[in-house]
Amino acid sequence: MGMEDVRHHMLDVDGVTLHVAEQGSGVPVVLCHGFPGLWYSWRHQLPALAAAGYRVIAPDMRGYGRSDRPPSPRDYARRQTAADMVGILDALEIDEAVFAGHDFGAALVWDLPQWAPGRVKALMQLSVPRMPVSKLPPTEVYARMAEQHFVHVHYFQEEGPADEELGGEPERFLANVFWALSGGYRYLDIWRHPSAGNGYLDVLPEAPPLPWSWLSVDEFARYVDEFRRTGFSGGLNWYRAYDHVWKEKQSRPDEPVTVPTMFLVGDRDPVREMMGADALARMADLVPGLRDVHIIEGAGHFVQMEAPAEVNAAMLAFLDGIT
Repeated sequence: MGMEDVRHHMLDVDGVTLHVAEQGSGVPVVLCHGFPGLWYSWRHQLPALAAAGYRVIAPDMRGYGRSDRPPSPRDYARRQTAADMVGILDALEIDEAVFAGHDFGAALVWDLPQWAPGRVKALMQLSVPRMPVSKLPPTEVYARMAEQHFVHVHYFQEEGPADEELGGEPERFLANVFWALSGGYRYLDIWRHPSAGNGYLDVLPEAPPLPWSWLSVDEFARYVDEFRRTGFSGGLNWYRAYDHVWKEKQSRPDEPVTVPTMFLVGDRDPVREMMGADALARMADLVPGLRDVHIIEGAGHFVQMEAPAEVNAAMLAFLDGIT
């Protein structure tokens, strides 16, 4: 089974139109990408899971690709993004699904058992562990960090500068950020740069020429073509919604995740380094349903693209144990 078997839908969901790629039949598995991603970020997982007997669904998350891109960061808060996932299930006549998330997709998927009760069978989470909600608004935390370092999350908060910078050179940005976050580079080295006077392209390393072991010229072109068409504002709005999500959680605190859960991360993922060595141990209290943890040697942040064979094997073993 190959990518030529992927089916594409445009679904009217919760006031927006979402593009969804789908392959296979059986127990539904929904794959949620992060920044800067597309449904295509799961190109290695779609055929592998479909061939094993699963109905695999990979949306362009709101703000990305062929899905709608609401202009206001408020439209990327948890109420709206969780409703997107419920709306996709409803539109496809699915009662319950396994959800997998990467990056911002993982942050959303961690909340789905609480925000979409009865619709989540299990979780397969990549790169971003479940963490306690900050006592301070996230933008305050990142602003303090930015006093000492260049912190892209802080730089992305102001509407305009990052949109123009990244959108002005999409090919260069995508190559450099994919490389910087991969297992081939130590991303936190960019923190040695100050915030003042720097944009993201000023501090990211220049990527080596493609192809890489995990990204071909043709695969990379898919990202460039799509982001050249859409720009990056939709993806940046997920960052700009941080405080809106935080405020929602002040009145609706996180609940423990009790559904069966797998967590997988590259051993060179900068998120793992930033969260600290005890992040996985601390996550166990927040995720009593945690069954499996996989650390993939040599992989960075884009683990599902960098190490697809290992990721697919871990996913299939987990799915086989719950279905």
